[in-house]
Amino acid sequence: MGGSGPHLGRVEAYHRGNWGTVCSFFGWDLQDATVVCRQLGYGRAVAALVDYGGGSGPIWYKDVRCSGSEASITQCSIGDLGVSDCDHSDDAGVICASE
Repeated sequence: MGGSGPHLGRVEAYHRGNWGTVCSFFGWDLQDATVVCRQLGYGRAVAALVDYGGGSGPIWYKDVRCSGSEASITQCSIGDLGVSDCDHSDDAGVICASE
């Protein structure tokens, strides 16, 4: 997670040897953020941030659809991997609870 603190940041994913981002434009929501926070070892998500921006490299995921119960974002429904009509101003972010 790239950002300004241990519980707040842009969502990034490592795939094919490169770090990339997740597009928030297609319905990024609290269920999606919950999965990311759980994957990072935090208890829960406080907020799903849209248009967090600031990323670089490929935009790996778009149209992420999580139920909120998945252990990893890779278990969620994801649009075409690495194919995106987003730009980095649309990068997703999260705020995770510290407990």
